[in-house]
Amino acid sequence: MEYKLLIDGQWTGKGSLLEVKNKYNGQTIGVLPIATNEEVNQAIDAAERAEDVMAEMPAHKRAEILLRTAQLIRERTEDFAKTIAAEAGKAMKFARAEVDRAAITFTIAAEEAKRLHGETIPLDAISSGEGYFGFWTRRPVGVIAAISPFNFPLNLVAHKVAPALASGNTLVLKPAEKTPLAAVKLCQALMDAGLPAGAVNLVNGAGSVVGEMLVVDERVDKITFTGSPVVGKRILSVAGIKKVTLELGNTSPVVVAPDADLDFVAKRCALGAFYNSGQVCISVQRIYSEKKVYEPFTEKFVKATESMVVGDPLDERVDVGPMIDVKEVDRIESWVNEAQGAGAKILTGAKRDGAVYYPTVLTNVEADMKVVAEETFAPVASVISSDDFESALQQANDSKFGLQVGVFTNDINRMLRAVKKLNFGGVIVNDAPNFRADHMPYGGNRQSGLGREGVKFAMEDMTNIQMVAIRTGS
Repeated sequence: MEYKLLIDGQWTGKGSLLEVKNKYNGQTIGVLPIATNEEVNQAIDAAERAEDVMAEMPAHKRAEILLRTAQLIRERTEDFAKTIAAEAGKAMKFARAEVDRAAITFTIAAEEAKRLHGETIPLDAISSGEGYFGFWTRRPVGVIAAISPFNFPLNLVAHKVAPALASGNTLVLKPAEKTPLAAVKLCQALMDAGLPAGAVNLVNGAGSVVGEMLVVDERVDKITFTGSPVVGKRILSVAGIKKVTLELGNTSPVVVAPDADLDFVAKRCALGAFYNSGQVCISVQRIYSEKKVYEPFTEKFVKATESMVVGDPLDERVDVGPMIDVKEVDRIESWVNEAQGAGAKILTGAKRDGAVYYPTVLTNVEADMKVVAEETFAPVASVISSDDFESALQQANDSKFGLQVGVFTNDINRMLRAVKKLNFGGVIVNDAPNFRADHMPYGGNRQSGLGREGVKFAMEDMTNIQMVAIRTGS
């Protein structure tokens, strides 16, 4: 099927065609034009022309469009889910969950569109402010460039598009090259819901070409990017003076205290490590278990891992499908082999079938191995013994990343100690670090990024505070 770019309300595209493949069987499921330089410029122009339309649109009308979009997403659940499963390799059960979350994200945005406001400031709190009335309000930044990743081709797009529109901005969206079709269908839903022409525009192409054009263009007022730290650093180096939100990587740790329910922990960690083939920024990667429960936990974790069904993501029984491409399988296979050569032990997995890499559990790893120190973004998790709870917290904290961390304990003192000790954007207690509610502040510390997503918090980053001071006396 041939899809098109969206520019100024029109479906178009003059460039060469990009084939989008089914990640499990390699069959072409659609083609989409690669945006030319002219088309990227046209998309930015269209977004710029639509700025006033969106900024002046009453909040209740923006909310109505977002609510209608949420309803259309729900009505088209199976089409969206099958598209996600095919283009991203995500198991159908998780693809449907992503569609549901996207509808929720747009619903939250519709609610938040009506809550965007400022407040008064008592300027006479100081003597120089006597005779003045003050208040501040929020106004949209203008044109937003949204660059989204392949692993959540619908909901991570929604987390950029929905708050941008809710706060009265316009967008140029560049979805991941490998998974652009769900984004195209989302833009169709937005147009069907009555979004004005130019408010959202979709261009397709390589990040190094199309993405770079968006990032450096002075007409773009804000960039919101989810992807690798390497690209995030590049964006910061060339963006110029504009707002930037970055959601980057992690080596998500889990700390298991001896009082935790090990059966529950093993199941949650297996799901958190291997759904979407581990290609999630908050996938479980490093598990630190106190040594008194290390062996029983490891045994249970391996059993939970081996119970996961691997295969075609369009098969309803499947839990783990393919990785995004064979090159990524080659990469993680080399990392695991390198770790094994340095002394790591493979308890299960470490085998491949085309683009599928089987869920893999490692032990005897060292902190400087790539499978521990770098983001694997693959179905690989390591179980590591810790002397006690304090040392487990220290090991979990020993990372250049800081997105989310999971801590399993029923001891309130341990919980509070973990919250105080761990330098992460999110501390998830009694669940794996892959937990995310779509209205909570989400983002990382250290090398894991800048700013926060979660609709309300994204809207704050997508608006500027405008201060108003009115002199009331002569």
